[in-house]
Parts: sequence; structure tokens; C-alpha cells
Amino acid sequence: MLQKFSLDKTYQYLLMALAFLAPLTVFGANFIIVIIVLLWLFSGDYRSKYNQIISSRLLIASIIFFSLHLIGLMWTENLEWGLHIVHKMWYFLLLWPVLYSVTRKEYVKKYVTFFLLAITFTEITSYLVWFEIIPEFKYASVTNPTPYMSHISYNPILAFSIYIVYHQIFFNKKLSRLEFFLYSFFAITMTINMFITGGRAGQVMYFAMVSIFIFQFFNYQKIKSLFAILIIVPTIFYTAYQMSPLFQQRVDLAVQQTLNYSIKTNSAVGQRITFAINSWEVVKQNPIIGVGTGDFLSEYQKINEINSPDMPDSPNPHNMYLLIAVQLGLIGVISMLSIFYYQIKLSFAQPKKFLKDAGITLPLLFLVIMWSDSYLLGHYTTLVYVFFSSFLYKDFEKP
Repeated sequence: MLQKFSLDKTYQYLLMALAFLAPLTVFGANFIIVIIVLLWLFSGDYRSKYNQIISSRLLIASIIFFSLHLIGLMWTENLEWGLHIVHKMWYFLLLWPVLYSVTRKEYVKKYVTFFLLAITFTEITSYLVWFEIIPEFKYASVTNPTPYMSHISYNPILAFSIYIVYHQIFFNKKLSRLEFFLYSFFAITMTINMFITGGRAGQVMYFAMVSIFIFQFFNYQKIKSLFAILIIVPTIFYTAYQMSPLFQQRVDLAVQQTLNYSIKTNSAVGQRITFAINSWEVVKQNPIIGVGTGDFLSEYQKINEINSPDMPDSPNPHNMYLLIAVQLGLIGVISMLSIFYYQIKLSFAQPKKFLKDAGITLPLLFLVIMWSDSYLLGHYTTLVYVFFSSFLYKDFEKP
């Protein structure tokens, strides 16, 4: 009994460390993950672990999604790249079930607190670079201060973090005055930080998050929510556009690149549109089971040489839906979407408001940003997604 108690305590300390390190460092987070997984694999009680995993439709959906990548190696020609993709997807086979089995209801607040502490540390560092108090380093520059990861990952994670802060301010009635002040202060500074950094997908995610939050604030009353969205979202957008030169520049550039798009437009937006068009051509030729886990690049090159020979090739289309559709066809897309379906479905059964609201918000936000990049392949975004999923959808009522 004492041994089991000590092991559980060890897990909780490791999970809090993981929550803090996940948005900060690849090595540190992976080091903690290895320890957690090894402890889980060699700590026995396998029947209980198996029963817990097999009783969760969400975990089964996650394991099936991974398994399809493994099966997709059977008809891939580039086995080396296919194994690389399988390696990136291992979170869905092992890490998610492991974390799911060791997270505990009474520690959820601590997981979230340590995660927000890491985001706060990142935000402070971002401002120090922006104000030129400390020199530029790693990914951070004065014009785009995202210190520990690129803006592609930073802004989506920041958007979800802001959601958590908003939720605490408006729905947590147990906050002390000091806590309310701190959360309110960081809600403002984090929102500003969103628009002084250059991640457009994360900024789109932020506006989607605000819209979802408004629906939750008005308890999903459509008329009130839509009216509030039509006022609040354009107001934030206009304010950010007027006050942030970087945000204004990125918006103007995106609009210009979209309006002036042609198949030969070699710009960030132009490339994504071309990637999408060419990838869809591959999908139409292999609609059901795809071209195999490792063959996106080779099949894309064939289409690209015909449709847009002046455009660069890419190992992925910067769109998660198209990547899965090309690799694994309709079967793969349905499998991936089943994960999000079960997340949303399970959220409505959660008795705690935070677990319910955040559980709905997390998949919806990823469903939005996955149109602009392959966010289930990136280390930071995938880890944050899997880590929060390990306790947001857990049935704590079962022994």
C-alpha cells in the first residue's frame, strides 16, 4: 500500500514537472516523459491498466489512429519517412494512455497551475526581448518575440492558455482578490502578447477561442452569444490592428497574398493554397486508403511537377486534414475525427464546469488551426494537446 502510494505521488510530481516543462523545452519534457513511461511499463498491475484503457472509447480511437499509420507502412514506398511519421505519432499509442491512467482528479488544478506558470515565464521573457531588456535568443527577436518555440507553436498554445485564464476570471467564484487581480493582469498582458508575436494561426485560434468562450459565458444562448461576438471580436481585431504594427503587417500581407494568388505565387499563403490544391489531386487518385504513411512527398512531387513546377516541394501540406487524407485516405480522416468526436461527447458528461468547457474548447480549437498546419505532428502543440486530453476527458467516477 505504501509502495503504491509513493508511486502515485511520484507520478503526480512528474506530471506537474511535465506541465511546467512542456511549453519550454523539448529535452526537459521528453526526459520527464521517459521517466513516466518507464515507471508505468515496469510498475506492474497490468490488468488494471489494460482494463482502464480498453474501457475508454477515446483511448481506443487514439490507438486506432496510430495503428492506421503503422498499417499504412504496408503500401508505402518510402519506408524511412513512414517510420519517421510513425515515430512522431507515438504519443497517440502510448503517451496518452499512460498519462490517462496516472492523472488524478485532485491534482488537476496543480497541473493547470504549473502549465500557466510556464506560460507566464515565457510571456515575461517575450516582453523582456520585445523591450530589448535582454538580447535576442533562440526563436525570439525584437520584432517577433517567441523565445522557446517558433510562433507557429507559440501562439496556439498561448491562445489556449488565455482561455484558461479567462475561464478562471469569469467562472471561478473561489478566487481571492489577489488571485482575481493576478489573473486579470495576465489576461491583459497575454492578450497583448498574442498580437506582438507573428503566429497568424494562433491569432485565428484566439478569435475562435473568444467566440467559443462567449457562447459558454451565455450558456450557449445563440442570440445573446452571436450579438456579443459581433461586437467583441471585431473590437479586439480593430484594436490589435491599430496598435500592433506586426499584426497589421501580417494581416495585410495575408490579404494581399490571398487576393493576388496564382499557382506560381511563392508566398506563405500562396504556398499553402498550392499545397492544398496539389494535395487534393493526390487524394482524388487515392481516396480510400491513401498513398501510404511515408509517401506524401514523392506523390506530391509528381503532381507539383505538372501543376506548379516553379513551386517548392514539401513533406507535408501544412494542413493536418490533407496530410492524413493523402497518407491514409478517407479511413484515416474518419479515424482522426473520431478522436475529436469522443472528446466533445465526453465533455458534456463532465460534472465540473472547467473540465466540461475546456474539454469542448480544446478539440474545437485544434479543428480550426489544423487547416493551416499539421499541428498533431509538432512536438509542443501535440504534447500540450495530449497532456490536457489525459485529464479533461477522464471518467473520474470509475475506480
